[in-house]
Amino acid sequence: MQWTQLLSNKMEESYATADSLMGLLTDDELDWKPATGKNWMTVGQVLMHLTNSCGFCCNGFATGEWGIPEGADPSSDSPENGGTETDMLPPAEALPSVATVAEARALLGQDKDLAFTVIKEAGEEKLESEMSAAPWDPANSQNLGSHCLGMVQHLDSHRHQLFYYLKLMDKDVNTMTLWNM
Repeated sequence: MQWTQLLSNKMEESYATADSLMGLLTDDELDWKPATGKNWMTVGQVLMHLTNSCGFCCNGFATGEWGIPEGADPSSDSPENGGTETDMLPPAEALPSVATVAEARALLGQDKDLAFTVIKEAGEEKLESEMSAAPWDPANSQNLGSHCLGMVQHLDSHRHQLFYYLKLMDKDVNTMTLWNM
């Protein structure tokens, strides 16, 4: 398998589409969230999450540097340790938000640059053979390439979330918009 080519192709597509979807928003829509249900992120929070859902995490897997405060144990609330999924994640209201759409697009570009740098610096051998586990799931060791592919999927999940937010906001989006065609 050629990890660098696979990851580069997927990242290019995912980042381009996320940026295109962000471009359909205005700054006055950042506080919008679905009216029914609970624990929804605002549009601004979804945008912020998109800006660190791939490159930041790929870098964490590649370097072991996650920015976790000293002494904190992100796995302590995991189901393996008696916690629940809700113990692991803060409520949506506590998540950070972007201040502007322009800020989100700039941060997304920085995350994209970081993702591509990580892939390039890692190279095929490290992507295939270096094993690690996420700090929140220490029992699940995978190679770096698999972790990075999972982070592209993470970006895609929130890209789809933004797409459905846009639909609920009555924006003129369709399947072609979702796939940046």
